[in-house]
Amino acid sequence: MNVEEMIELQKKLSSKVVLKKLDTPPILIGGFDLSFLSKEEALAVGVVLDYKTLEVVELKWTTEKVDIPYIPGLLSFREGPAIIKVYSMLENDPDLLFFDGQGIAHPRRLGLAAHMALLLKKPAIGVAKSHLYGKYELPGKKRGEYTYLYDGKEKIGVVITTKDNVKPLFVSPGSYVNLSDCVEYTLKTFKGYRLPEPTRIADMYTKKLKKEVEKF
Repeated sequence: MNVEEMIELQKKLSSKVVLKKLDTPPILIGGFDLSFLSKEEALAVGVVLDYKTLEVVELKWTTEKVDIPYIPGLLSFREGPAIIKVYSMLENDPDLLFFDGQGIAHPRRLGLAAHMALLLKKPAIGVAKSHLYGKYELPGKKRGEYTYLYDGKEKIGVVITTKDNVKPLFVSPGSYVNLSDCVEYTLKTFKGYRLPEPTRIADMYTKKLKKEVEKF
């Protein structure tokens, strides 16, 4: 697809996003991260954690050819195929997914987490380290303080301080969750770091595996 076709598909898919509270707390949660071995090859990691203990239940990784360049706002088309591939390798089925990227806090309401939630038919939350879209005021510097991210008068995400005196994260629903879920489940998946455990561990293994793969 060309850029115009990708944008049109995002607009069409965004109408299918459903914002609703999870019926029950998750038992297993998944986290995904991706790195690039070259401009044409991605390394994707998927981890499954026990929600109560945050211990790793399963980890899978894979590589995938990439033929779409980085284009702001169209990240899911570049990273999505590798994420879908590693997700398909998981033997344990997570109830809630976390992605290092945006959910509906996106110009067309379809960031990486929202796109993957629809394709995988799984509740998902986007946890981004940087701001992409929407207006906000900085939250306080204490863990757990947050403000809302707005598009006009509409709330499209939250800006959460996850560790005292560190930069906040930009968290938004992918689909099949709502804003209160984003706050609750993001804050309940921390072990003292800035990032929630699902994406932190996926990121950690991505960096580790990348170094090992690059040795050969």
